[in-house]
Amino acid sequence: MSKEKKFIKIGIVSISDRASKGIYEDLGVPALKGWCEKAILGEIVFQEKLIPDDFELIKSTLIDLCDLEHCDLILTTGGTGPALRDVTPDATEAIADKIMPGFGEQMRQISLHFVPTAILSRQTAVIRNKSLIINLPGQPKAIQQTLEGLKDLDKNIIVQGIFAAVPYCIDLIGGPFVETNNDIVKAFRPKK
Repeated sequence: MSKEKKFIKIGIVSISDRASKGIYEDLGVPALKGWCEKAILGEIVFQEKLIPDDFELIKSTLIDLCDLEHCDLILTTGGTGPALRDVTPDATEAIADKIMPGFGEQMRQISLHFVPTAILSRQTAVIRNKSLIINLPGQPKAIQQTLEGLKDLDKNIIVQGIFAAVPYCIDLIGGPFVETNNDIVKAFRPKK
């Protein structure tokens, strides 16, 4: 994966016992895919997964998306709370080469503007090989807020969203050059 690659490959993983059993409709995959299609300019190739809250299955799914599918970015949703079945961050960190704690810190900072229970979230991000994996919240509105950040009525940024840092992180780990729709989120790269 070099700068010559003309697309970004994104793994989307929704982690939910009930949605994976068909008890209710999964909202995670459509929310993540829809947001990416609006926010990222250029071609995107998606790998979509809907799996239960199972530690070993989460690990093997993430390993496959990194090592076999060579995804540049993997976004997960669900399983980041304190409940016994919430093991997404544990499985994610178990397969990591590097842990990127700033992503989780910023997601909690954004969510605390809406709910005091945001401190219970264990969202995180890691790097495995040349893949950035980010564990996002479970609700579509919270996903959008953490990716985009908080804006006032004039669309000025109050709290920076995490996706502003994602394209540069992908640059640093050897992935493709990712451009964003500045109306949704503006990618930050240091001036040369």
